[in-house]
Amino acid sequence: MGPQQIKDILQTSPENQSVTVKGWVRTKRESKNAIFIALNDGSTIHNIQAVAEPGQFSAELLSTVTTGSCLKITGQLVESQGSGQAVEVKIEDILVYGTADPETFPLQPKKHSLEFLREIAHLRPRTNTFSAILRIRHALAFAVHQYFNDGGFFYLHTPVITASDAEGAGEMFRVTTLDLNKLPRTEEGAINFKEDFFGREANLTVSGQLEGELGAMALSKIYTFGPTFRAENSNTTRHLAEFWMIEPEMAFFELEDNMDLAEDFVKKVITYALNNCKDDLNFLQNRLAEEEKNKPQNERSIPLLEKLSFVVDNPFERLTYTEAIDILLKSKPHKEKKFQYPVGWGIDLSSEHERYLVEKHFKKPVILTNYPKEIKSFYMKLDEDGKTVRAMDVLFPGIGEIIGGSQREEDYDKLLGRVHEVGIDPQNLWWYLETRKFGTAPHSGFGLGFERLVLFVTGMSNIRDVIPFPRYPKSAEF
Repeated sequence: MGPQQIKDILQTSPENQSVTVKGWVRTKRESKNAIFIALNDGSTIHNIQAVAEPGQFSAELLSTVTTGSCLKITGQLVESQGSGQAVEVKIEDILVYGTADPETFPLQPKKHSLEFLREIAHLRPRTNTFSAILRIRHALAFAVHQYFNDGGFFYLHTPVITASDAEGAGEMFRVTTLDLNKLPRTEEGAINFKEDFFGREANLTVSGQLEGELGAMALSKIYTFGPTFRAENSNTTRHLAEFWMIEPEMAFFELEDNMDLAEDFVKKVITYALNNCKDDLNFLQNRLAEEEKNKPQNERSIPLLEKLSFVVDNPFERLTYTEAIDILLKSKPHKEKKFQYPVGWGIDLSSEHERYLVEKHFKKPVILTNYPKEIKSFYMKLDEDGKTVRAMDVLFPGIGEIIGGSQREEDYDKLLGRVHEVGIDPQNLWWYLETRKFGTAPHSGFGLGFERLVLFVTGMSNIRDVIPFPRYPKSAEF
């Protein structure tokens, strides 16, 4: 199927067989004895070295073989004379598919800042860093589908266009076909959405969860994995306006089952990456060490592979929100006023608090449960005390919360009460409430922001660098 990829050719034992290699030039260097061309086709972090003799090709042809140009090279696969690779190609023929003028091609063989590479996101996959990230992103996505498929879950496609706001946050992108220059008005002067495409206001989804619950109430175990959108004017290293969410929903699962699934899921998916992306992870680990070599020791990150093993090898510590607040109140940083945000029962924990629990106190990933109902969503099941809900958040080193989930409220009257309490019009969620009327059942689920997982596994520090084409305030280029 198609041409042989460099990844496979590098694994082949050389018997002077003829091979055809296609890819982009990373570097070309000329010595008095030979010309070396390093070619990469994206199938692996490793280049294949192709060697020609001086005078074998015209100066005119060789002048078009520059970093970024695309070639087809035919030659003999031989044992490599130099160190760094087992095999190389003894060139017999070069065909230039496309040139890349060194004066204007922005990716020259030197160090480029991540900020600069974001400006050329159409070319950045050709760098080692970004090709590694994209291969790991693929492996993680594949592992997600494999995990749920093997666990008896069904993949449910929930709508991208929705008329409900799952988070109650209100920061949504509007979907409309109305002419913005002459909007239809009601008699009261409001925009008349009855004339819009769907006959009502519609938005891009912030979560597939509510529709996912409907699926779980028929198929028992489902998961969603799709794009979600938040129109939050946030320019942090942790926020995107368009990102991917993984949301399993399970009938008959209670809080404990939900925690067991979340822990097993992230461990298995990260293990898949450890087993299948070794070269890329090693490259990214070295990249991170190089980036941080001038930082004082106590400010450097845990080496990447060590951090991933830390999550895979440790049982996650489980405790309630109330117990966590007690630990934080007794902590040294709290007593010495080192925390930026105050600690007290009822606060929404900030990532510095979450990271203290994981990295300093327990030294392992943490699952926090039973949060105050005021800081959690309306659909979470109330505990007996009426003050807390059956929520569970999984906290990781370096980033804090990676998964948020809960047992859902399956009691119709209690859920309706919460809907009124938080000020949602029950009419907007009639279908969601109705599942509690007809054969309701205990059920649970959670959400994992896929980019947060990719960020964690690649050791990158900015979420804009783990999605091919990031969308954030004032930026929808490419």
